[in-house]
Amino acid sequence: MTYEELIERLDPNVYRSLRQSIELGKWPDGRIVSREQRSISLEAVIHYENTHNMPEEERTGYIDRGAKAGTDCDPTVRMQKKAAKNAVKNDAANGSLDESSDGSEQYTEVKV
Repeated sequence: MTYEELIERLDPNVYRSLRQSIELGKWPDGRIVSREQRSISLEAVIHYENTHNMPEEERTGYIDRGAKAGTDCDPTVRMQKKAAKNAVKNDAANGSLDESSDGSEQYTEVKV
């Protein structure tokens, strides 16, 4: 039996138990979940959720951004803005060609 077959046949109760153990950091009998066990269990849970086409909002690690999605409160938007700002700085530092919004070409002078 392959790993994929095992996950496909995994009992929903075992899935819930694995997920709870990851969340709490201990097994149902009270023993601590080691880092390696947590890593393997998390991989199995994520694979189970993908294989069984669970809705995104029910999956492990899902973050509901709600009304903040796409605003400055959304960390992904801040990361995108920061990456864009860094790209502009890098282009300016390299003396790269810059195209303005009207389609004309402009060169940025960089003093070294």
